[in-house]
Amino acid sequence: MRRSNINTLSLSIIVLLSWFALVLQFDLTLINRQLPLLQSIAKFFSYFTILTNILVATALSFILFSPDSSYGRFFSSAKVLTATTVYIIVVGAVYNVVLRPLATPQGLNRIANELLHLVVPLMTVLYWICFVDKKTLKWSDMWPWLLYPLTYFCITLLAGAYGGTYPYPFIDVTQLGYSRVLINCLGVAALFIGLSLLMIALGKISRSKKSN
Repeated sequence: MRRSNINTLSLSIIVLLSWFALVLQFDLTLINRQLPLLQSIAKFFSYFTILTNILVATALSFILFSPDSSYGRFFSSAKVLTATTVYIIVVGAVYNVVLRPLATPQGLNRIANELLHLVVPLMTVLYWICFVDKKTLKWSDMWPWLLYPLTYFCITLLAGAYGGTYPYPFIDVTQLGYSRVLINCLGVAALFIGLSLLMIALGKISRSKKSN
């Protein structure tokens, strides 16, 4: 698979920053932990932010380093790249609109936080706009994209019911109750659906422009 130098450079920057941010945040989590080691590691991987940044870093790493492998071709498809972009947009949107006022990280924590919630999401969106061939996207592509967030929320709520802790305040059943959490989850689901439809619509617009 041939790509331009600017495409390769863009991929390289996103891959470097995303893995750096993840490793930095993991190290800081262990250094500053107030829980036993295994619980701290489990808590780290309970965040949608972390899982989605791992997805972005992994997908773009395969595209960068092994584009002709089966995984490289899988992650290079417009469907998968668009879904991944939708997920990371939600990470940035929810944090910056809802969660940013609740946290004031300092020092290295702030660097990792901004990379995971702002820099990587923005750069991934720009990469999608500039380099992803969106013209093959179909409306029906959206439904499989919802499996990842749906699975995440189901597992998180089940784990919270068992352990009594939740990674995000807007899904904390102990504080809000199930009815409020359900409303919040439906709101996030609407965001996923709306963004998915928007991205597919942009793909169809780009296809119509190229055909004219």
